[in-house]
Amino acid sequence: MSRTTAASGGAVKAFFRAWSVDFERAPMAERVDDPLISRMQVMRTVLGLAAAVWLIASYPLSNGGQEFVLNKLLELGLACGFLAVASILGVTAFLVASAPDRRRDFAGRLRRPIEATLTLVAGPLCVWVSFMTVKGDLVDGTDLKEFFTGITGPGVISSVLAFLVLIVGWLVALVLLLGSIPYTLVLTYASIFTCFRTMDVHPLLPPLLSPLLVWSLFAFQVFNGPDIAAPPVVLYSFMLGGPLSVTALSVWEVRRLRARHGITLRVALGR
Repeated sequence: MSRTTAASGGAVKAFFRAWSVDFERAPMAERVDDPLISRMQVMRTVLGLAAAVWLIASYPLSNGGQEFVLNKLLELGLACGFLAVASILGVTAFLVASAPDRRRDFAGRLRRPIEATLTLVAGPLCVWVSFMTVKGDLVDGTDLKEFFTGITGPGVISSVLAFLVLIVGWLVALVLLLGSIPYTLVLTYASIFTCFRTMDVHPLLPPLLSPLLVWSLFAFQVFNGPDIAAPPVVLYSFMLGGPLSVTALSVWEVRRLRARHGITLRVALGR
């Protein structure tokens, strides 16, 4: 194995390790590491992606390809927004409903969800700043020339310095833009897949929050109209497949947590 391949593999492992559950603050009874639950989640995601690819390949788009991509990006952003609000409400309800000693425990586990949220926010912010810089709307040559004129005085030196800074800044902003777009997409997907790491607060939170997310997106898709010109039976079977499968998986996960690990909502709240 080459050093490049090893480094790439190490980076991928580090990324998923960073987004895996953090057990350092959870008591031993709530340290759930269930490979079957993880495999079922991954399998559902893979099957959903395969079904989406099949649908796109089998039927034409209702509108142009550009509008399709923009709609999917909008859905991804809405999913993140819905889930962020649901996570805040869910964690807040968990804290309010729990016994005082459990409330302190849960509050101590909020570090990773907060870090995940701030990390995700940094992506769109970097995209916006770098895009505005590349366009020249953030800083232009005139502003830089006036800045350096105040330091070196009017002349060739201030013009050269302004030109060099403008070129270097533009190149740096372009690199940041090209890097921050996939960074934001990957982090958005990771945030949705892990429910903003609410599992670090308690293992029951992700299966309780996931159905709310998928049914909210289903309502948005119905309201927004289909992107694929498929027969209604195929289209709505596909649209319902995601929410129904996620809900069924969430119910199964809650039952498995209770049966195999003794984790119930009453025990979690300390009631």
